[in-house]
Amino acid sequence: MGKAKKRSLHLGINDRFSKLSRSEAVKAVADMLNNGDNDAYALITLFGVTAEEVLEAGASYETVAGLGNILL
Repeated sequence: MGKAKKRSLHLGINDRFSKLSRSEAVKAVADMLNNGDNDAYALITLFGVTAEEVLEAGASYETVAGLGNILL
């Protein structure tokens, strides 16, 4: 994880995690989307998560399709 992402997480942009790898972020995004949590958008934009990654992590197709242009 780069310095900027560590700083962003440390400053409290996402208070749930202190250290987060990309693979953990993708799994967390999929879980958040399945639960209807709007905090997933912050992780999507922070890590540049793609729709394919989120689908492979277990998010439903309808949820991912509903995000439209947010996912790359």
